[in-house]
Amino acid sequence: MFDTKVAILVREDLAVWQKLNVTAFLATGIAGAVPDAMGEPYLDAAGRRHARLLGQPMLIFAASAEVLQRAWQQAIQRDLTRSAYVRAMFETGHDAANRDVFRAEPADAPDLVGLALHGPRKDVDKATKGASLHP
Repeated sequence: MFDTKVAILVREDLAVWQKLNVTAFLATGIAGAVPDAMGEPYLDAAGRRHARLLGQPMLIFAASAEVLQRAWQQAIQRDLTRSAYVRAMFETGHDAANRDVFRAEPADAPDLVGLALHGPRKDVDKATKGASLHP
């Protein structure tokens, strides 16, 4: 059992490719923000080294726009580590443009399509209340 939890909430009404894209980007955000959560490098049977993975499970949730906004507010109030993906990021082609469109969003109510959280289990559970595990 871990003291912390990683949860990724993704808008339930996105196309499958969008859900996968958002999940991948958000997971890298948590990995980058919480490097001590990363496990050791993997070695295969030939001794070749492979990249480290997050050392604990990530739960993926389907969420409505309302649940995402609630989770956003809870994450800020509880000072959880978070990575966010807004709808406008689907229209950009690179990281700098993503940061620009994210910065242009309303700070209290961005048009979220995905949100990843890391922090104490209890706080992440409260923030994800109302979301259901992704089918």
